[in-house]
Amino acid sequence: MVKRIPTADPATLTARQLVQQLGDGVLSAEQATNACLARIESMEPAIHAWAHYDGQQALMQAKEADRRRARGLPLGPLHGVPIGLKDIIDARGMPTENGTALDAGKRPLEDATLVQRLRNAGAVILGKTVTSELAYFHPGPTTNPHDTARTPGGSSSGSAAAVASGMVPFTVGTQTNGSVIRPAAFCGVVGYKPSFGAVPRTGVLSAAQSLDQVGFFARSIDDVALAAAVMGPDGRDEGCNLNPGPLLDTALSAPPVTPDIAMVHTPFSERLEPATVEGFSELIEMLGSHGVETALPEVFGRGAGWLATIMASEMTRNLGHYAERDPEQVSDVFKSLMAQGQAIPAVDYLAARDMQLVLLEALEPLFERFDAIITPAAPGEAPADLSTTGDPIFCTLWTLCGLPTITLPLLTGVNGLPVGVQLVGAHGQDARLLRTARWLMTQCTSDEENET
Repeated sequence: MVKRIPTADPATLTARQLVQQLGDGVLSAEQATNACLARIESMEPAIHAWAHYDGQQALMQAKEADRRRARGLPLGPLHGVPIGLKDIIDARGMPTENGTALDAGKRPLEDATLVQRLRNAGAVILGKTVTSELAYFHPGPTTNPHDTARTPGGSSSGSAAAVASGMVPFTVGTQTNGSVIRPAAFCGVVGYKPSFGAVPRTGVLSAAQSLDQVGFFARSIDDVALAAAVMGPDGRDEGCNLNPGPLLDTALSAPPVTPDIAMVHTPFSERLEPATVEGFSELIEMLGSHGVETALPEVFGRGAGWLATIMASEMTRNLGHYAERDPEQVSDVFKSLMAQGQAIPAVDYLAARDMQLVLLEALEPLFERFDAIITPAAPGEAPADLSTTGDPIFCTLWTLCGLPTITLPLLTGVNGLPVGVQLVGAHGQDARLLRTARWLMTQCTSDEENET
């Protein structure tokens, strides 16, 4: 028998490619995991993407995956794929330290629901990726793989950087304002935040329960769909009541459908860098009759304030005990958030919560006409400042409304660094959003090939 060998370094493959090669016997899960661990050993000293990783434990999981295949047992959709988890997500046998010294050494006794789903799908858990302090704005040590003097974004900084640097093909993060989409844009990877209610948050740090959403980082649209497809309600997270997963693979395997896309100018457009404005002008020109420019009503300009009210109120209630326990162990920016939350009247919080539904309903006519909204993921390139995680403003409205969003690495800035293009879909219409994203990615890739 001719021995089959991998066609490329396993660390360079997408999750979908890994699944294919693992299923065909071209590659073993142990080989794939070793390749990722070697990349981590090589790049981690400069990138600092990991809060914790355990090569021995990962290889034990990989060998078990190989034994399952050798015995002819059923294989899951993520069989043998190495993944990383943001360090606010519980995984048994690993610490969950939430980006704070106050949780140093904390080890959960069971997996978060989403982690159990990923394990059941065959994924190999490599470790925990760096988060900013308590998933807020105070950054951790992670740098941007494209330029280590620049921020990778936050709060899912390590998750984005680990994928961008080739340490792992797939990671999980969370978003309470812009913590999936912004770092994905800065690091030049695909970032997908499903609709609010599509991914169970049981076993995930609760920051602001009316806003917290789980998301995924990968190198392709197919990859994020692979993981999202195994999610859905768990009966424990009351906010998780959607199940778009079964439709995601169907949407991506169906013949492409040319979508109609709304190029939305938000009330925050003056924050865009000139190169981003120029890039989006080229995009709308490429879309031709399938792209229509429009502006949101002025009321959406108040959305950032409403999200800030909800976030400060709920994070103070849920996480205030950290500052009370040991004020010296939390950052000034976190203490400032706690003070802000304590000063918000209940009537203002409740009014902001009401406006979530008002804004969501106001967007319905737009989604009746268009398949998706296209808008920047961030003002431009990652700032050359490791003391900040960047501006999340271009994610704020969509997080407030709980809409599914995906960012694609389609543009570059003046320094040749990634600039993300964000697509936003109707609530619960994740499959339609991913189908539109695939069409846009294909169009842009075809245009680049034609230019060359």
